[in-house]
Amino acid sequence: MPRRNRVTNDSGHIKIQKRAIPLLLSCITTFPLFSVQSSANSGIDVYPPNWWVGMQNSNVELMLYGDDVADDTVSIAKGDVSVKHSQALDSENYLFVTLDTSNVSAQELVIRLTDSDGTTRDLTYTLEKRAQGSASREGFGPQDAIYLIAPDRYANGNVENDNVKGYGDPADRSFKGGRHGGDIQGIVDNLNYIQDMGFTQIWTMPMLENAMDKYSYHGYSTTDYYKIDPRFGSNDDFIALSTEAKSKGLGIIMDMVLNHIGSNHLWMKDTPSHDWINNNGKFVGTTHKREVLHDPHAVASDIKGFSDGWFVPTMPDLNQRNPHLANYLIQNAIWWVESAGLSGIRVDTYSYPDKAFLSQWTNRIMDEYPNFNIVGEEWSVNPAITAYWQAGSHRHDDYDSALPSVMDFPLQAAVVKALSNDESWNSGFNSVYETLATDFLYGDPNNLVIFPDNHDMSRIFTQLGHDKDKWNMAMTLLLTTRGIPQVFYGTEILMGNEGSEDHGIIRSDFPGGWPSDNDKNAFTGHGLTDDERWAQQRVKGLLQLRKSHPLQFKGLLKHFAPENGVYTYIREANVDSGSGADKSNTHQSDKILVILNKKPVDLPLNKYAEVLSTHQTLTRVSDGISFKTTDTLRLPAMSASVFIVQ
Repeated sequence: MPRRNRVTNDSGHIKIQKRAIPLLLSCITTFPLFSVQSSANSGIDVYPPNWWVGMQNSNVELMLYGDDVADDTVSIAKGDVSVKHSQALDSENYLFVTLDTSNVSAQELVIRLTDSDGTTRDLTYTLEKRAQGSASREGFGPQDAIYLIAPDRYANGNVENDNVKGYGDPADRSFKGGRHGGDIQGIVDNLNYIQDMGFTQIWTMPMLENAMDKYSYHGYSTTDYYKIDPRFGSNDDFIALSTEAKSKGLGIIMDMVLNHIGSNHLWMKDTPSHDWINNNGKFVGTTHKREVLHDPHAVASDIKGFSDGWFVPTMPDLNQRNPHLANYLIQNAIWWVESAGLSGIRVDTYSYPDKAFLSQWTNRIMDEYPNFNIVGEEWSVNPAITAYWQAGSHRHDDYDSALPSVMDFPLQAAVVKALSNDESWNSGFNSVYETLATDFLYGDPNNLVIFPDNHDMSRIFTQLGHDKDKWNMAMTLLLTTRGIPQVFYGTEILMGNEGSEDHGIIRSDFPGGWPSDNDKNAFTGHGLTDDERWAQQRVKGLLQLRKSHPLQFKGLLKHFAPENGVYTYIREANVDSGSGADKSNTHQSDKILVILNKKPVDLPLNKYAEVLSTHQTLTRVSDGISFKTTDTLRLPAMSASVFIVQ
C-alpha cells in the first residue's frame, strides 16, 4: 500500500521531514515520544540519532521507527558504508538496520528506504569524527569525591521550564511528591559552590525524559532514552553542563536505567516485538530476591521471579534477552558518553536486568573506553553478593563481569551499626573492621563507591538520631577510608528527614536554590545555623584534604583492630607498586592518620609505631595543632581526629 503524507524533493526522491534542532542532535524528536504522531508529521525517528567513526566496534544498529517501515528495503544512496543487516520484528513500524562503518571517514549518509510499491524515502544520517582522546578518557577514581544531586530539588535556574506544554505532572513545590522546578541551569549556576566545597565529580539522578502523569521528578521512569526531559532543559543544556563542569575540574556521571522504562514510553503503545517487555507486557512484581542469582539451591522459577518481575505497574520490565533491545541499550550508553563527554556511569538496580546482558553491556562499554568507570547499584549488605559483580573478583562461577565499581552498601550499613551500638568484642567499631576485613572478596576495593546515605534512604543525620558527633564520625570515616566517597546534596548541612521515610521528604529542596528562598541559602551560608555551618566546613575541610593528598587516597589503607572504643587507620601512597604515583608530589611521603574514639582517651602514639616510626610530626587538620609521634594524645569522647603525618 502506498504511504501517505510524503514529501518529495526536487529530484523526485522521498525525504524525511526534519525539525529545527541543532545538527549534532538532528534526529532527536522534539515532541514527547509518548504522544501520537500526527499524519502531518509522519517522518522516521532514528536511534541512535548519529554515530561516530573510529569506534572499537565498527557496527552500529539503527532502530528506525515510522509508518509501515518494517517491510522496506534499505540501501545507501550516498556514502561509503555498507548495510550489513536489516531486520523487522513484530511491529510494522520498526526496522533494525546494521551499518558497517569500518575504515570510513566522517561523513553524511543518505539511507534510502524502498517500499514494495517502488516508492522511496531518503534519510540523512551523520557519522561524526570523535573528539580527540575520547577513547582514552579517564573515568572517576579513588582520588575523587562525588556529589549526588536530585536535579528537581537542587536549584531552579530557569523558571520558564517549570511547566512545559504537552507534559503532565505540573510544578508544585508544596507537594512532596511533585516537581519543584530544579533544573540543569540550577546546577550550572552553582558549579562554583560544588567546586569550592572540594567535590570533583557530579552524579545526578536521571534527567532523561520522564513523561509520566505524576511522581516523575525522580527520573527513573524513562520515556525517551535519547532526550533530556525539557523540564530540566535540553540535550544541548546537558552537554553544556558537562563542558562547563569540566572547565572547573568536575566530571559528570550519568545515572542510567537498564532494567525498566516508564509506562508512558512509546514501546508500551507500539512494541517492537512481542518479547520486548517481560511477562508479556503485564505487571508481575519482582521478588527482589537477588540472592537467587548466587544460590546453589535456587530453582529456575525463583530466578525468573527476580529478574523478570516489575518494580511497580508504572515501570515495565525490559527483556534484555532480546538482542535488538540489548544493542539499543548498549549503544545508548555509548552515545551519551561520546556526546556529553561523561566521566562515568551509575547503573540503577544493577543486578535486576538479564545477567548475560549485563556482561555484554559492561564489556562493550569498557572495550570502547578502557580507562572509564561504571558503578553498579547492588543493594545488598552481604559483601559476597556485592563483590560478585566487580571485575576481578573471585566468583563461584565463570561469569564474565567487566563492571569496574559497585556501590558499597555493606560498609554504609556497618558504619551506621557501629555508631548506633555500644562497644564490645563483637559490636561497635568492630562492625566496620569486620566489613573491611572482607575486602579480599573484591577485585578492587579502593574502586568501590562508599557513602553515608543516598537518595533512596534516610539521611545519615536522621539514621544516627540527629547526633552531630555521630554524624561527624560517620562523615570523617567515609571521606577518609578506602573507596570513592559520594555525598548526597544537603548531607553537608545536616539535612534530615525526622518523622518521615517518604522519599519526597528525604529529597527535600536544597535551601537557597529557589528565587524565593530568602531566609536560608546554603550556597552563600546566609541563614544557616551554627551547627549547619560547622558541618559544611567540616565536609569542605575533609574534601580539601583529599584534593591536596590524592596519592594517599588512591593508595593503601592499613587499620588497627578496634580496642576500647578506639578505631585507628592510616592512608599512605602506594609508591612501590608501579601505580604511577607522581614522585614529584611534595606530599608523597605524608601519611593520613585517622582516630575515631567513643570515650575520652589518653592515647600514646607509640602504640602505632609500626606505621609512624619513620615520621616525626602529626598536624591535626581541624585546627593545625602539631604533635610529635612520641606524644600522648588526649582526645575527648565522640571525636573524629584526622592528622597529616610528616
